[in-house]
Amino acid sequence: MQKNQTVSEMAQEVLNRQAKVLAQRSGHSLEDARRAVSGTEAGRQLRELVSGEHRHEKAQAWQASVFWGRAEERFMHQIGSEALSHFAAERPSRGKKGYAERLEGKVERAR
Repeated sequence: MQKNQTVSEMAQEVLNRQAKVLAQRSGHSLEDARRAVSGTEAGRQLRELVSGEHRHEKAQAWQASVFWGRAEERFMHQIGSEALSHFAAERPSRGKKGYAERLEGKVERAR
């Protein structure tokens, strides 16, 4: 990745590099290798970067924003999981005892 490279240029460079390696290893033509690389899930994602909404951004800035976005998602997932665990730990049991208590409450309300 060069200093002022755009996301589109970076993704195209990766696609080309992968196709060259595949062509060398397999003995297929570069064009066949490009089609094979583009047909993979990773290739599809790279093609989306080539023509996607972030294509004109500087690759270095875009990568940093992706990193921080993923870090924020992991943090929020962790906080949510901890909050759910805490809530579940404080919640009364719904076992036999909980059922008996609810049943007693219904009987009392009926009286």
